[in-house]
Parts: sequence; structure tokens; C-alpha cells
Amino acid sequence: MVVVVSNATLANSSAVNPPAPAPSTRRGVLSGGMSIELIRQAILTGATDDLADIEMPATFRGVTVHADEQEMFAGMESSAKDPRASLHLDDVALPELAPDEVFVAVMASSINFNTVWSAIFEPLATFGFLTRLGRESVWGARHDQPFHVLGSDAAGVVVRVGSAVRDWKCGDAVTVHCNHVDDQDPTAHDDSMMATNQRIWGFETNYGGLAEITLVKANQLMPKPAHLTWEEAAVNALTNSTSYRMLVSPNGAQMTQGQSVLIWGASGGIGAYAVQYVLNGGGIPIGVVSSPERAELVRAMGCEAVIDRTAEGYKFWSDETTQDPSEWRRFGKKIRELIGTDPDIVFEHPGRSTMGASVFVAKRGGLIMTCAATSGFMIEYDNRYLWMNLKTIKGCHFANYREAYEANRLICEGKIHPTLSATYALDDVGEAAAAVQKNQHEGKLGVLVLAPEEGLGVTDPELRAQLLPEITRFSRHAQGGKKSDH
Repeated sequence: MVVVVSNATLANSSAVNPPAPAPSTRRGVLSGGMSIELIRQAILTGATDDLADIEMPATFRGVTVHADEQEMFAGMESSAKDPRASLHLDDVALPELAPDEVFVAVMASSINFNTVWSAIFEPLATFGFLTRLGRESVWGARHDQPFHVLGSDAAGVVVRVGSAVRDWKCGDAVTVHCNHVDDQDPTAHDDSMMATNQRIWGFETNYGGLAEITLVKANQLMPKPAHLTWEEAAVNALTNSTSYRMLVSPNGAQMTQGQSVLIWGASGGIGAYAVQYVLNGGGIPIGVVSSPERAELVRAMGCEAVIDRTAEGYKFWSDETTQDPSEWRRFGKKIRELIGTDPDIVFEHPGRSTMGASVFVAKRGGLIMTCAATSGFMIEYDNRYLWMNLKTIKGCHFANYREAYEANRLICEGKIHPTLSATYALDDVGEAAAAVQKNQHEGKLGVLVLAPEEGLGVTDPELRAQLLPEITRFSRHAQGGKKSDH
């Protein structure tokens, strides 16, 4: 049985301490701290050929939520739910490894909004996902635990491979994408995102990337970009792949040259990648941001048309239940002033707060690509502006294997750049999640796990030197341009 063996709340509040497990009977394991340190030193010193000879830890540290705390925020407004109160840093027993899986020693990870959803148990507690996965197979049963190790991004080094793994070996530097699919399911064979059992790793599965060791399917692995640090490599997979599918892929907008794209949250984790894809693809981005500072950042990326919605004072909702169409019209007028036309595509992810405006401003026959709904899932819009003007709303969710791999290839080639603005220690994940919840960040927030400091992991310094201004744009902006390049 896999159990949490010790824990500490990331808010330093009283923690739930489950009973310690019986001593491990597994052969070839060391105490967690001893083995983890040997793994860390082998990676840091470049002795990755030795990793296969280092015994795996009996336990590892991971950021978790607990099943017996699912009701801790009951009756509270979403904005009042504090992820720092529910996130724990636990010692977790190492699970068994399936034939098609690998263990990755995580050097760095990142925060996504699904970390916030998991931490505030909204819109659903994630333990239901784990229970359903547990019913599917013997291997699935490992995931059904009274704890959930979170995290849907990771960069690190493979430390064990299952018996059926062919293309990856111990010592490979990798990033991990979060599409968790059973490839024996025929519904996954065309577009794996259409699989009946498709899940997001670390959100709908256990043993995610905010941990010293993570458990992933081998087909989730991608090469680590050689010119990026561990923390820079860790922030891309989920958001970059999602933006790729939404805008570039035939499964999304399949944007063509000259098309205009309205991008909500253009300085944020997903929006900043969207800006890059639109510019790279010969499109015209219109970036929507919430401050002059963020407007400055987006313009520095090459987006000339920028709307500061706070400065313009847009109030798309006159109260919690009533939208204001006059504000939609004022917003649409502003877009036409900037680019001379209505947008061909709307890159929509805030959800409830913006969908009414998005449907209205899209051009006749235009496309609204939607995902996430970070401001609320219950969407309202005036359907007359959709059907009478022949517009389309198309849902999008992460990316299939090919899309994720292509998006990563563009990162590796230096055509798309990370949007890392700040890095936190694993002990401070609660603070990082709270910052994402409150939209206090730009781009992505990285998390150092086994990497002892920022700036490590680069194996192609020549390419890095060529691209350094773009790579460090978000981190330099977050620090007022004072960050030294490395």
C-alpha cells in the first residue's frame, strides 16, 4: 500500500499526521533523504551514468492535498479560499513502477491554475478523479489514495524505466507533458485528447510534478531544451502546448497569416505563449492586459495593439448576474480603432468574466477558442450574436502527443521562449499558488525542487547566448530589469 508517511502544512497551520506505514519490504531502496541526495549530486555533477546504480528512495517529498480536508473551505467564496491552508509538503512512499512508466527526478516544476483548483477543492475535489482511475486497472489502483501529489509540469532526469520502455533511458534530461492516456484505448488513436480516459497528469492522476520524484508514462516525456535552465524548461509544457493546439493545430483555430487574434491575459501564463504563436505565424495579436506595466511587457514582445482593460475601465458585468452590452460595444470599438477590424479569432480563457464580450467582438464568421475558464465555469453570452453572425465557439483542452511534441520542438529550437517571471522553493508552493490565484504574477511561476538554485541545467550555452534577451524577458521585467543574465 502507498501511503503518506509524514507531512507539514505549507501554511504552518496544524497538520494532519496519518499513521506511519509499516516498514518497507521492497528490496533496493534507501531512506528517502539519503537516496534523494545521491540522485541530486549525480545530476548536478554530470554523473548521470551512475543513476541506475543508485537505489531508489523509500520515500520522497511532494506537495499534496488530503482527502480528509476536502470540506475545509465549505461555504466560503472562491476568492476567500486560501491554497496555503490546504497544501502540504509530505513524505510520500514510492509507488511501484508499471512497465510503460518511468520515474523522473524532478529538478524543477511550475504552478498552473489546476494547482489552485486542486488546492481549493473547486469546482470538484480531485479525489473523485483518483477513485475513478483506481477502478480501471491494478496499476490505476496505485493512484487512489487519501492524498494527492499535485503538479502538471516538470523538468528533470529519468532515474528508472519500466520493462516496456524503449526510447528513454536512465540519465535522459526531459520535460514532461501532462496528457495521461491509455494507448490501448482505441478512442485515443486519432487524437489522444479525444480518448474516453484522457486525464491531466498531476490533476486527475496522482504523483505529479511538484515532488522530488514523479511517476509518468513514457509517452509523456519530451527532450529538455538544452539552452534552458531547469526552471525555464519546467514552465512550458502545459501552457505552451495548450496555446499551440488552440491557435496552430488543425484541432484548434489553424490560424493563417494576416488573421487578427484577440488574446485575453496576454501577459499571463497561457496568453504570453499565444502572443508568440500569433507573431510567429504572421498574425496580428491584440493583447488585453490589466496594468500599464503588463502593457509595456506585451509591447516589448512585439504586440503593437494592446488594451489595458483597467485603464479603460471596462465593466462587462454591471452586477453579479447582469452583463452590460454597452461595454461590449465600447470594447469592440477600441479593437477596431487599434487594428481597423474585428478579430478573426478570440483566444478565450478567463471564462465567465469575458465570454459575453468575446462572443460579441469576434468578427462575422469568427472563431472563439475557449479553455480553462479561470474566472468561472458558468458561461453566459447573447446567442443572437453567435448564430445570427455565423460565429463558432470551439473548446480546447491541453494537446495530444504530437501537438505537445511539436510545441516543445519550437521551444528547443528557440522559436518560442519561456515566460518564467519568478521562481519559488518547494517549501513555498503555497505562496506561489496564492499568487496565481490572485493574478499577482506575469507569465509562469517556477518551482525549484531538486535544483538547489536557479541557473543550472544549461547544456547549449551558445544558443542560450543568442536568445538570452527573449529567454529572460519575463524574469527581468518582474524584477524591474535588474536581474543579471545567466
